[in-house]
Amino acid sequence: MKRITAGIRGYTEVNEDINKEFLSKNKVTVCEVNGQRYLGCALESGKTLEIEGTAGNDLAFCLSGGKIILQGQGQDAVGNTMGGGEIIIHGHTGDALGYGMRDGQIYVRDSVSCRGGIHMKEFCGMKPVLVIGGGAGSFLGEYMAGGTIVLLGLNLKRGEKLFGTHCASGMHGGKMFVRGSFPKENLSPNIRISTLTPRDRKELEGYVRKYCRYFEADYDGIMKKPFHKLVPETSRPYANLYTAE
Repeated sequence: MKRITAGIRGYTEVNEDINKEFLSKNKVTVCEVNGQRYLGCALESGKTLEIEGTAGNDLAFCLSGGKIILQGQGQDAVGNTMGGGEIIIHGHTGDALGYGMRDGQIYVRDSVSCRGGIHMKEFCGMKPVLVIGGGAGSFLGEYMAGGTIVLLGLNLKRGEKLFGTHCASGMHGGKMFVRGSFPKENLSPNIRISTLTPRDRKELEGYVRKYCRYFEADYDGIMKKPFHKLVPETSRPYANLYTAE
C-alpha cells in the first residue's frame, strides 16, 4: 500500500496528495508528519486516515463521519467542530480538543492540555463523546452544553492533579465521568457531584472497553477505582449576572 510522506512539505501540498489517494482508496496512510495542519478535514464516512508523527492544529476539522488514527501527538483544536466519526490518538494533545464538537467520538491515550471539550453540544441523536486516558489541563468542559467527557486519570505523575483549575466553568449541559479522587477546589461551583446510576455505569463501561481495546489497557484495573458524575446544577450558570425584570 502506498504511503504518503509529509516530511517538511507544506500542509496544502500534503493534503492534495491525501485527497488524490482518497479518490480511489478508502484508507490512506501519511507518515513523517511534522506539524502539518488541517489533515483529515471533513473526512466522510467510510474513509480512514492513518497518520504517523505529530499532527498540527485543526486535525480532523469538521470531521464528517470518517476515522482518524494518529500514531503520535496532536497539537491544538483536534476535532474542531466535528460532526461525526472517530478520532483515535496514540499520544497526547494540546489545547481545545474537541472544540464545539457536535457528534462523534475522540479517544486520547494520554493527557490533554487546556480547554478540552470546550463548547461541546448535542442535539437529538447527535451526542459527542471525549475519552481522555490521562489528566486534563485547566478549563476542561468550559461552556459545555451537551455530550460526555470521560476522564480516566491513568499514569499521572506524583502530585499531578486529575484536572486543572476552572473545570466545567460555565458548563450548562452534558456530563463528565471522572475516575478516582479529584481536586474539588478546581471544580466550578455550579457543578453537582453524584454517584453513577446503573444506566450511567452501562454507558461508561462501553466507552472504557473501547479505550482498552484501542490502547491495550487493563479494563478490570481501570474499573476498580470508583467514578463520579459531574453535571451542572442549572442550565443558566450566569443567571445571577442579569437584572430580573
